[in-house]
Order: sequence, then structure tokens, then C-alpha cells
Amino acid sequence: MRKVTIITLVGIMGACSQEATQTDTAIEYPSTEVVDHVDDYHGESVADPYRWLENDVRVDSQVSDWVAAQNEVTFAYLDTIPEREIIEKRMKELWDFERYSLPTKQGGQYFYSFNNGLQNQSVVYTQTNLDAEPRLLVDPNGWSADGTIALAGYGVSPDGKHLAYLIQDGGSDWREARVVDVTSGEVLDDHLEWLKFTGLSWAGDSSGFYYSRYPATTAAEKFQSLNKNRAVYFHQLGTPQSDDEVVYARSDYPDWGPGAEVTDDGRHLVITISVGTDSRYSVVHQDLTDPDAEPRMIIEGFDHDYSLIGNIGNDLYFRTNDGAPKNRVIVINTDNSAAEFWREIIPEAEDVLDDVNLVGGQLIVEYMQDAWSVVKIFDLEGNQTGAVNLPGIGTASGFNGKAADPETFFSYSSFNTPATISRLDVSTGEVSIFKQPDVDFNPDDYVVEQVFYESKDGTRVPMFISHLKSVTPDGNRPTMLYAYGGFNISLQPSFSTTRLAWMEMGGIYAVANLRGGGEYGVEWHKAGTKLQKQNVFDDFIAASEYLIESGYTNSDKLSIFGGSNGGLLVGAVTNQRPELFGAALPAVGVMDMLRFHKFTAGRFWTDDYGSSDNPEEFKALRAYSPYHNIKKGTEYPAVLVTTADTDDRVVPGHSFKYAAAIQEAQAGSAPVLIRIETRAGHGAGVPTEKVIEDYADRWAFLVHNLNMRLPEGYGE
Repeated sequence: MRKVTIITLVGIMGACSQEATQTDTAIEYPSTEVVDHVDDYHGESVADPYRWLENDVRVDSQVSDWVAAQNEVTFAYLDTIPEREIIEKRMKELWDFERYSLPTKQGGQYFYSFNNGLQNQSVVYTQTNLDAEPRLLVDPNGWSADGTIALAGYGVSPDGKHLAYLIQDGGSDWREARVVDVTSGEVLDDHLEWLKFTGLSWAGDSSGFYYSRYPATTAAEKFQSLNKNRAVYFHQLGTPQSDDEVVYARSDYPDWGPGAEVTDDGRHLVITISVGTDSRYSVVHQDLTDPDAEPRMIIEGFDHDYSLIGNIGNDLYFRTNDGAPKNRVIVINTDNSAAEFWREIIPEAEDVLDDVNLVGGQLIVEYMQDAWSVVKIFDLEGNQTGAVNLPGIGTASGFNGKAADPETFFSYSSFNTPATISRLDVSTGEVSIFKQPDVDFNPDDYVVEQVFYESKDGTRVPMFISHLKSVTPDGNRPTMLYAYGGFNISLQPSFSTTRLAWMEMGGIYAVANLRGGGEYGVEWHKAGTKLQKQNVFDDFIAASEYLIESGYTNSDKLSIFGGSNGGLLVGAVTNQRPELFGAALPAVGVMDMLRFHKFTAGRFWTDDYGSSDNPEEFKALRAYSPYHNIKKGTEYPAVLVTTADTDDRVVPGHSFKYAAAIQEAQAGSAPVLIRIETRAGHGAGVPTEKVIEDYADRWAFLVHNLNMRLPEGYGE
């Protein structure tokens, strides 16, 4: 077993001017078996010495023993950090505030989720009007002793009499569905299994709902096998799942992933079919007013995004990037659905048209202006009739409702502003606060700014920087740089209790809007995919250099953090520029870029990454794959890898193999650890208690390895 010297800081609770007391200890990493496994990729031999760590921890005792040994070392290390306990205590205090979801209205009643602050899982309430006393309808906190069985979503019948909800167990992407009677609170016998990546869309007559599912599989294959042959079903209320009707299935195209949505008036079923994550769809329509009508393809080819907004009669409104890289709104009439009959309602603009809702006879449009929200209101012919004034650099979301609803609700948040839910009177434009959280901090104590920097090739990239006003950037401030850079996902300003805790500790928090995201439309996204993926890493490295050169921090004080595709990002840049960072936190990352497509949902990601099955794309993937580009004898920064044993989105074998390889390669004194959560998945559904413990560990790791002093009186 290899040993590495680490520094344990003792008693640094006081002011920043205090000196730290240091003691030398040693980490003895668990032994990891190396196997002689080599794959041939287009004539090139690629070693995979930790292939056995891909095996499912639930069925392979050797892997489970390795997990237990790694966790024992990691938690022993974290337990020596004196600040950890006070960080967890303060984080729990910050977390203890009431949180609401946006309400939806069905059958004259309002439905929303609620968390009193420290509940492990949010509950569902209903109330007859906005001033009525709320009534508890669904409480998942009694579903498991450890809080790891979660409510993963719900849909209310149009008559408001039934609520169908999804259950997530241990963080897995697999779902079960149940139905509750809204009046009595009784959970009915309806029970659906093998659901994944699906919503629940009720028929207009409330007789049942549409959903998507995969074929049943074995327990041994459930968390690792590829997901294929998804189909749309209809569940008739009060009947067993075995009687559910197959509405749309294409066994001739097993990679297709159809999902169904009923329009608010119940007249149309729109099935959107994807083949990956690239928002390129085919669209199928079925006239639900005609009992003899069959589903028919109205948009074919997987060339563009077509996202249903709503309908007026037989006019279906879509947001699309067909002919508009930053999106536009079109209308397709179901009687004349050929492309030559499409009508453009709202043309492409300078800012990205991010989302659209049809409420109260108006189109409420959310634009992204340099990654923050601007909201405008248009009539159904595309004439702007108003706008929603927002308080600053932040994100507005929501605006859901029916075409005839007089009201809608939206939330607004920023890095220093918890999500406030407001009601918009669509006819008058009047905005009133519905729910405003009361968090134990003062937003005015914080600075939120946006800067722009140049990447390696001269591309102008935006970045948000937030911190306490009392924190003066002096070139020596502990800083956390967060990013994602993929799958057309945009990082807009949002509130996070964990990030607030970091800033309250005196840290600077930066979010870079890298290429690969959707902040500037299709071209921005494509510039960070497949053979151009290195642009994403260059953008992130340039953001790091900007923070240093602009006097915010230095390499010893700069940490980087990202999850999933962002975990890949952190792993790749840690390999490419290890001297640039003081600490790295890759979470649930895609670390083996040659084999990701062989597990669960990984095959969907070839849209963004490419595939090692393609010779040209293999070369690009091999060049940056975090697992394959670790070099022995390199001094890496402090690394805390995090994953979970039930992650069936990015299987934990990615992180296991990466951690084993970098532990073996580390030539410096900084620790390389892996923290493996049990009964948790890719992130969704994790109970509050586990989230707080996880982030207390991460921030304590950074405090320790960035030699960070907490402010005087912190946590008192």
C-alpha cells in the first residue's frame, strides 16, 4: 500500500489572522487490484487496469469491500478536520427555512410541494383557494427510515380528484407510480413499475394517464444494462398495470425514446421522440376526439428541437430551433401539418428564447440575456404586449397554466436571493408575492456581478462572481469555480444554501458559462461537443486564469467543482493543468470516455460526446478521457471524488476507476480520496440530512486543503 503525507490543521476556528497549527499524518490508501486488461480501439491498444471496478457494488463482494475500505479512509480523514462540525451546524441553520414549489391548479384546487426546512423529503399540499388552510396530501417522509425513498414528481387529474405520483428509491432513475384520492387521502391499488424518464399526463376526462416505461429486467441488470425499447402506455384508473394499453412503441427502433403529453383541453396527444440528449425530436400526433384516430408522425427526422407549448383548438404551438439557432415560436395546424403550412409567431431574436408558456391567451416568453432572465409577454399573433420586471441579475422560471387561466406563478432567484414565488395576473400584468422564504442571512451583504473573459481561441465567455461585500479580492481568497459545459444546459443565477454557506465562510463563488451549454443557442452548444469538446476545457482553464490574473485568488487557493458532465470537466482539466488548482471536487463524473455508452443511459450521450466506436471520435475522447490521461509521477492537487452506490445514470464505476488510478499516480503530498454515498443516486431524491452531511464534508475538505481560515465568530 502507498502512503502519502498530508497536513492536518488543528484549531483554526478564529480570525483570518490567526496562525494554523499543523501536524503531519499519513494516509494509507486501500490496496486496489490491478488487472491485465487491454482493449483494442481501431488498432490502438488501451489498458484498463481497474476494469473490475465497473461491476455492480450490489452483486460483487470484491467491489463492495473496496467501497467500504475507501469510505473508511475518507471518513477517517474528514473526521480529523476540526471545522467540519461547525460547518455542518451552520449549514443546517441556513437550511432551516420553508420552501415551496410553484403551485398548479386543477379542478379548482391548488397543489404544491412544501418542505418545512429540514424535512428529508418535501411533501404535497392542496388548498381550495390561495387563502384557504393547506391540507397535507402526500408525505414521503414515512416511506423509509433513512429518508431515501423520495417523491419524484406528480400529476393531478383535470377534475382535481386524483393525484398520480412517482416514487424514487435510493436515488435510482427507476420509478414506481401510485395514485391517491384527493378528497379522502386514500392511496389506491393502482401500482405501476419499470417507469423511467417519464412524466404522468392525464387524459382530459380524468379516466387515466399516459406514461413511458421500459421492459422489465432482472435485478442483476437493473442498474447497469442499457435502456432500450421505451414505449408509451395508457393506464386506466382502477385497473392493473398488466391491462395498460400500449399507445406507441417502435420495436424496429429500440433506441427511440417516446414521451407523451396531453394538451390542456384534452383534445390532442403529442408524443415527442428523442434518440439522445441533443433536443432533436420527431413528433407524433393523435387526435383524442376521434376514437378511430391512430398516432401519426407530423415531424420526422431528429433534426431540430420541437417543444410543445400548448394549443388553441387544432393549432399546436411549438418552440423550435428549426431555422433559428436561438429559437422561435411556430404554429402547426393538425389538419395541415406539412412544413409549408407552418406559421411563425415569434421570430428569432438576439437573445436565446429559452422557454414559452401559453397562459390566459398570452405567450409568456423567457429569454436568456447573457445567461440571465428577461421575460416578455406576447399575444397569440406575436405582438409584444408587456414584460415582467425582474429585480436584477437572476433567473425567472415557471409561468405554467392553461390557455384560459387568468393567473400564473413564477419564481425568481439569484446567487444571493432565495426563490421567491410570485403570482402574475395575466390580464393586468400585476405581480404579487405568493411565498417568500425567510433565510437566516441578509442578501444585501453579498455582491453578484457578471464579468467576461477570453478563452484560448479568443471566444468571449461570461462568468458570474459572488461573495460577501466584506470580502475584498486580494489575490489570496479561497475561491470555488463551478461549471458544466455540456448537453445544451445553461447555468443561470440561482440560490443554493450550500453556496451561500461557502460565501458566508469567506469564499468567492464563480460560475463560468462554458461552451457546450445553451447560453447562446445551438452554435454555442455545438462548439463544445464531440471533436470540439476541448473548447469546454479551454474555457474553464481560461476562467481559472482570469480569476488569478484579476486578483481574486491564486492557484493554492483555487478549487474547482462540477457534477456529472461537470465531473468529467473537473477530471479533464485536473489532468491537463494540475498546477493550476489547489483542490478539485469531481462529483458523479463521466470519467471513462471510451466505455460510457455501454451502461444504462450512457448511450444517449453520444450526441454530445461522440463514441469510441467511431475512429475519429475515439481519438478525441482518448485525448481527454479523465481515467485514461492520469499520469504517474504527477503532483495532483487535493482531490475529493464523490459518487453514490445507486447511481444508475453515471454508474459509479466511472468514479471508482478514476479514483483508483489517481491514487496510484499521485506523486505529491495532497490527498486523493473518494466519498461513496450509500442508498443514493445521481443527485435527485437525496434526503436533506445526507445532503447537508455531504456538503459539510466537501467544504471541510476545501477549508483544510486551501489552508482557509473561517471568519471570527463563524457559526456562533
